[in-house]
Amino acid sequence: MLSGMSHLLHPFTIPAKDTSDFVRIVSGKGAVLTLSDGRQVLDGMASLWYCNVGYGHPKVNEAIIGQLGSIHAHHIFDPFTNDIAEAAAAAIVERAPMPGGKVFFGQSGSEAVDTALKLARAAQVQAGHPEKTIVISRSNGYHGTNYGGTSAQGFDAYREGWGGLVPDHVHVPGNDIEALATVFAEHGARVAAVIAEPLQGAGGVIPPAPGYLEAIRRLCSEHGALYISDEVICGFGRLGQWFGAKHYGIEPDLVTFAKAVTSGYVPLSGVIVGERALGMLENNPEWKLNHGFTYSGHQTACAAALACIEVTEEEGLLQRATVLGARLREGLQTLADDGLYAELRGDGFVYALVTHDDQAPIDVRWRALDQGVIVRPMADSIGFCPPLVSTEAQVDQLVDAAAAAAR
Repeated sequence: MLSGMSHLLHPFTIPAKDTSDFVRIVSGKGAVLTLSDGRQVLDGMASLWYCNVGYGHPKVNEAIIGQLGSIHAHHIFDPFTNDIAEAAAAAIVERAPMPGGKVFFGQSGSEAVDTALKLARAAQVQAGHPEKTIVISRSNGYHGTNYGGTSAQGFDAYREGWGGLVPDHVHVPGNDIEALATVFAEHGARVAAVIAEPLQGAGGVIPPAPGYLEAIRRLCSEHGALYISDEVICGFGRLGQWFGAKHYGIEPDLVTFAKAVTSGYVPLSGVIVGERALGMLENNPEWKLNHGFTYSGHQTACAAALACIEVTEEEGLLQRATVLGARLREGLQTLADDGLYAELRGDGFVYALVTHDDQAPIDVRWRALDQGVIVRPMADSIGFCPPLVSTEAQVDQLVDAAAAAAR
């Protein structure tokens, strides 16, 4: 137990805040966490949208320990590679929502987004279109906190206070096909890419409007732009498919992933570069990709990814996400129908209850924790994103806690 002043600067926290009463988590198993005071609470958010296979899964632990027994990591800058990173890349491409391609590995979702943005612009340059620099993103879209992702952010507050951001980013209202088409009509010759989450996560769990993702694909194809599907939350089973784009029947050009690829056991992220974008990057056989991270292709992280993929398949977690998601949706919809909350949004196995004007989401979060459940407060709602290994009884517990917390 720590005592005295904390030397930890917490993310998304007021720096001057007294953190002495923060909730301390000491262990976890499956979908249940143990707090420092001994209480056990149900994690209704899979930490931050990522712990799909649950805490303490023996297969993932064994894969990590086994990899540490040979080599924990070595970089993969030219001329080095390793078998475990090659295998992880192949497994991910095999499950991608578009054929062929390669995987570029990083650590965090923010790194993946910045990589995808740089690759999209680089691809346009290598294809002979250096004028294509504009990136279009949507309101309520969350794309990490590095400079590229901050520039693409769909939240004004997250873009403020950092000085000059990356230029040539255009924001459009979420789910507004007409607004998107207008930007293409006015600037289509300069658009490098559109970046969009299949289902917007941190922005409030907002599904795409009918035809919206199809409109992105069509407009990108018509104007020579690349479609970046930001799957940091949706990827690896959250919507009942390996990727959200596949769930919605869309074929993007680049896909970002992180979070559930390793269920957070070891940080890993990446970008799947589909055949079209890869062909553009390879147009000049002498061009060198001057971009990378120290821990790209980290062996221990890639071993964890392969183990999580195996667990997902062996335990039928894609199918389980669909079954449990339907159960969660039915329970939460009842709360909205009964007037305890204003609205239910979501898809797959991720949902948000929109609160009434007299219900502060952060207060609902604390009341839910008193009921033994962790949910996430967002601007106008509380979010639910449980581990895919949750039980039916635990899903019901989430619904009961949300009902009690509404009052």
